[in-house]
Amino acid sequence: MVNLTIDNRPVTVEDGATILDAARQLNIRIPTLCYLDLHELKMVNKVASCRICSVEVAGRHNLAPACATPVAEGMEVTTNSRRVLFTRRRLLELILSNHPFNCLICAKSTDCELQALAWEFGINTKRYHGEETSFPIDKTSGALKRDPDKCIMCRRCETMCNEVQTVGALTAYGRGFNVIVGPAEMKPFVDSNCTYCGQCVSVCPTAALTGHGYIQETWNAIFDPTKTVVVQVAPAIRATIGEEFGIAPGTPVTGKLVAGLRRLGFDAVFDTTFGADLTIVEEANEIIQRLTTGERLPILTSCCPSWINFIEYQFPNLKYMPSTCKSPQQMTGTIAKTYYAQKIGVKPEDIVVVAVMPCIAKKYEARRPEHETNGVRDVDYSITTRELAKMLKEGGIDLRFMDEEEFDNPLGESTGAGVIFGATGGVLEAALRTVYEKVTGKELTNVDFTAVRGLTDVREAVIDLGGRQLRVAAGSGLGNARKILENVEKGTSQYDVIEIMACPGGCINGGGQPYTRDRLDMIQLRTQALYSIDARSAIRKSHENPSVIKLYEEFLGEPGGHKAHELLHTEY
Repeated sequence: MVNLTIDNRPVTVEDGATILDAARQLNIRIPTLCYLDLHELKMVNKVASCRICSVEVAGRHNLAPACATPVAEGMEVTTNSRRVLFTRRRLLELILSNHPFNCLICAKSTDCELQALAWEFGINTKRYHGEETSFPIDKTSGALKRDPDKCIMCRRCETMCNEVQTVGALTAYGRGFNVIVGPAEMKPFVDSNCTYCGQCVSVCPTAALTGHGYIQETWNAIFDPTKTVVVQVAPAIRATIGEEFGIAPGTPVTGKLVAGLRRLGFDAVFDTTFGADLTIVEEANEIIQRLTTGERLPILTSCCPSWINFIEYQFPNLKYMPSTCKSPQQMTGTIAKTYYAQKIGVKPEDIVVVAVMPCIAKKYEARRPEHETNGVRDVDYSITTRELAKMLKEGGIDLRFMDEEEFDNPLGESTGAGVIFGATGGVLEAALRTVYEKVTGKELTNVDFTAVRGLTDVREAVIDLGGRQLRVAAGSGLGNARKILENVEKGTSQYDVIEIMACPGGCINGGGQPYTRDRLDMIQLRTQALYSIDARSAIRKSHENPSVIKLYEEFLGEPGGHKAHELLHTEY
């Protein structure tokens, strides 16, 4: 342990702690900008590039960055001297001197940490004028938008992309005044190995990295009298969007959300959880087929498009392993433009499907050439939780005061198994509930496969399928995905079924979810919300969803059959 004083207050902390850690123990606030504590991922970004956290240390000539300066025995720290406050203000003014002053039309206005600090410091004019960097905006991917002029070189995105996700799509580029963070050689994102997981967006303090927006396109579709516009809502959205309206984190708002979407003007409000149940029926059939033949094992769930991008770029020799099933977003879109279109007598090309997703990669997935049926896109626009919140607010809709309403059928009925898709391990658990009953022919009385739940690196379990030992694993975060796949390649890990979610914690922590700095607490609260919905659900197994059963009887035939394979499966 180390003893020191901060602002004449004694404190004892563990050796290796920083001044910032010690100050927080005393509830002394030191402003930060580039610093980011990803404690749930055991990763800290403390490059000390912004120096906004500068403090005085007795006996030290220069000011010290609190985020990166280790404590020492007997250290005396001052956090609010004239010199400290003057320096912080000048540093912030210098950062702002090379930053666009277009906050009113900025995608991250009111969510921007730089803007919040400027307000806190009372800075409302640009004091220093001179040359400013200028780079083109990159929105080539249709998923991510990169505005280098708003980059402040905090390097948070680099830490997330390279250290946590191990994708390696971002790096510092250039020298001196023109240094910037972006894909190697400043290539556009569409030509890089980016997976569009959006975790860089979730940690960017400004709007240098945001999702590619489709709000205006969605409004245009809603107000087009020639189009039937349907919306589908991912499982994770119901546990997160309430935060944008001051509702306590971890509070499910399913019924209120449905009501709000109807008020916006959508012609039908569907549940992507229906698509999740449909995915499980098809995927369980595929799992059983592969287990029977022993070929192409382990089978990897394919609901996460960022994870699919990752295996395409990083492990192309393993592309035979992912399930051929489309994701719930794409399945719901396909069924809306075929089965539902027939029921209401509307041509598929006259139906616009809008998907509300927690994920930025879903935008890219909707644009992939594989995802169309008879020349018609399965999903037209994929918008994030944040985008939908803006649309609701623009429409004068406050979810706090909405009455509960039900989803529209036939694509609105779902089970608890489909809901837990939003949490890491949820897809695997949902699949196990169905695979167990299909293989053993016995009713599963306890449907909770808790061994695959949680936020630890990789969860492993062995499930007894009537004498057949099924070896499964679940992991979230692409860094963990790399560990799993490398072990599979080396033969050091033997699995039958693997679930991977690109975002740490799963979709509840997706790149399109409400911004938060209390990541671990928020992930846990959001996860608990989904499992609470599952626990209260009357039906908790995907293959028992009455609307899914009816869909096969009326339209698809049998799981894995010709029509089901034509509409619900794809290749990568």
